[in-house]
Amino acid sequence: MTVATTSVPLLDLKAQHATMRSEIADAIAEVVESQWFIMGPNVSALEEEVAEYVGVKHAIGCGSGSDALLLALMAVGVGHGDEVLCPSYTFFATAGAIYRLGAKPVFVDLDPTTYNICTKSTREKAATCTNLKAIIPVHLYGQSCDLDGIIALADDLQIPVIEDAAQAIGTKDTKGNMVGTRGLMGCFSFFPSKNLGGYGDGGIITTNDDATAEMLRVLRVHGSKPKYYHKFAGVNSRLDAIQAAVLRVKLPYLESWHEGRAKNAALYTELFHGAGAITSDNALSTDGFQLRTPLAPDAPARHIYNQYCIRVPATLRDELRDHLKSNDIGTEVYYPVPLHMQDCFAELGCKEGDLPNTESAALETLALPIYPELSEEQVRYVATTVIDFVNSRS
Repeated sequence: MTVATTSVPLLDLKAQHATMRSEIADAIAEVVESQWFIMGPNVSALEEEVAEYVGVKHAIGCGSGSDALLLALMAVGVGHGDEVLCPSYTFFATAGAIYRLGAKPVFVDLDPTTYNICTKSTREKAATCTNLKAIIPVHLYGQSCDLDGIIALADDLQIPVIEDAAQAIGTKDTKGNMVGTRGLMGCFSFFPSKNLGGYGDGGIITTNDDATAEMLRVLRVHGSKPKYYHKFAGVNSRLDAIQAAVLRVKLPYLESWHEGRAKNAALYTELFHGAGAITSDNALSTDGFQLRTPLAPDAPARHIYNQYCIRVPATLRDELRDHLKSNDIGTEVYYPVPLHMQDCFAELGCKEGDLPNTESAALETLALPIYPELSEEQVRYVATTVIDFVNSRS
């Protein structure tokens, strides 16, 4: 067994905070002195800065990434009895927002190379729908889904694409476009674990459509415009000024953080491949080194590595996770129970075996530490510990 020589948490936000402590403190202090805590100039400035960074006309701040999805669906009129296509292999909020509005999430299988929504499966599921209103593809782990294929399908069906880019601010698709720019809307999260994370919940929605932007601005404040006059029944989902101030300090660092994550990912991949691993476009087999690494996309596409997920046989995954924990290495399983198999969606009639690629991934994937402040020694320690374990089981 590998002897622990260092500790590697899954994420160390304190390491990031230490690099900007005074900047953050000053920004928060300014908000406190102003006593302008809800919306206001910091929120407006962040919206402009994010819009410029992503490359869109509008960015509309809101209370969380989950609320961003809810507001986006409300903005296109999704309601009771409607259907929305989405992956099953994603965080709950993607389908939860659909279900909360009385609509039906129609779950789609994944592409086993990227773990993103499979365009072929999406097209097949669309053919079974009778009241389809939208598609929500997810750019999972910080890598763009097949936007060309999804947008072409949506155009055929004449329905909007709402990009779930909660894990993907700064991700680029195969054409080099930032995600969140090609669908009708892009939904981002500022949850602290994201590449651009706040000091609490927060989210933002991007769009190039003026009418959609205006609708979102109204819906996030109870549907009122002007105040106390309600043409729509909206929600209370305003981004607070302290979060905006923190995010404005952090945004200029984001590109360097992307670079740090990509550097760590490249080192992991180099070390794993040196031991015999191959990329995720190859299925797991009984021959060779039983580990698959993420397939890095070719430029101009860009993976921002919100997560670095390896894949090992299901018979090894949980044992490997326990082994890493015993060696002071943090990991996470994203996601252990696919959404189509969650108890709360039982009434939809989904069953085990419906989405085989999704169900396999839930049993075989494991996220390793990838945050930009990791040292080379820490990355090498994690990789060596994984390699030693996999070799011991072959």
